[in-house]
Amino acid sequence: MENAKALIKTVGLKKFYYTDEIETTALAGVNLEVKTGEFVAIMGPSGCGKSTLLNIVGLLDNPSEGEFHFTDLEISSYSERKRAELRKANIGFVFQSFNLIDELTVYENIELPLIYLKYSSAERKKRVEEVMEQMKIMHRRNHFPQQLSGGQQQRVAISRAVVAKPKLILADEPTGNLDSANGQEVMNLLTELNENGTTVVMVTHSPIDAEYAHRVIHLFDGQIVSENKNARDNALV
Repeated sequence: MENAKALIKTVGLKKFYYTDEIETTALAGVNLEVKTGEFVAIMGPSGCGKSTLLNIVGLLDNPSEGEFHFTDLEISSYSERKRAELRKANIGFVFQSFNLIDELTVYENIELPLIYLKYSSAERKKRVEEVMEQMKIMHRRNHFPQQLSGGQQQRVAISRAVVAKPKLILADEPTGNLDSANGQEVMNLLTELNENGTTVVMVTHSPIDAEYAHRVIHLFDGQIVSENKNARDNALV
């Protein structure tokens, strides 16, 4: 892990929002590096900048100041179109609220990223069935989201996030709507994906979930105030 290349690197990252002539600082100079294959948890109180940082790392927003490197590219000034192309090819998202499309079946929800990426129908079928087997939801392939439990919906959401084999998974409170048993299952799935080589960055309020990460970053008032390594990281060094 120590010799791995940086997948994400920010230098002096700042983000300002303006409303009615009031300037709000969401990020106040964040220097962060996430290595390929790492699992990083980001913690901090509400309003500390976690979601803003995740949006920038996820190529959903640009910083106001500073540098943002993804792979070997400096992309802080990329247009929305260039960010979207990079995002679709490299990043999968897992949300607290699942964000599944109610009118689509489990199979169709998972298939969606592959359609956007213009995969052939044969390759889509192969990849969707592989990930459904991996996530143990093949028997739910023709069900709709409202017919599933919360834990099953999050399995579908994770399947959709990984079906295109992204370099990076961004998880925003992935167990926030789940009971402890389903939450543990979801964290085990994310850990398994990480152990198979996918980089994971997760925002969480849960100290229990944060223990699954190699490293925990603490944000406060838009700045990194501390970080610590978990036992899982120490075991890899």
